Amino acid sequence: MAIHKDIAAYNAAQTPPERRICETLANAIDRALPDAECKVWHRHPVWFLDANPIVGYSKLKDCIRLLFWSGQSFDEAGLKPEGTFKAAEARFTDVRQIAEPELARWLAKSAAIQWDYKHLVKRKGRLEKLKGL
Repeated sequence: MAIHKDIAAYNAAQTPPERRICETLANAIDRALPDAECKVWHRHPVWFLDANPIVGYSKLKDCIRLLFWSGQSFDEAGLKPEGTFKAAEARFTDVRQIAEPELARWLAKSAAIQWDYKHLVKRKGRLEKLKGL
């Protein structure tokens, strides 16, 4: 499957080492979540299931951050809590830091374990469980 054109453009705008990280992540996410919709959302590549954000990545000052919206519920040591909701992240400065089996496990959990971010505003900032919890 070809990477979405807007995501390919985002990846191409990165430095060569960052581009390799982004392309590796995009390909792995596309393989693991074939039914997900993907687009550049708030200027970063994000994948959605049923309009609910699941996973995305972004360029930070010194790394590429992989973010799972429901990642704190995955019980994975390689993911660090991020923000005030249920998100968790991993940060990469080199493509060799991406462990394919670990990434595949995180991506499988991202489809199986979800909090409802789609209706977060409607619920005035209160998250509800969708599945897998």
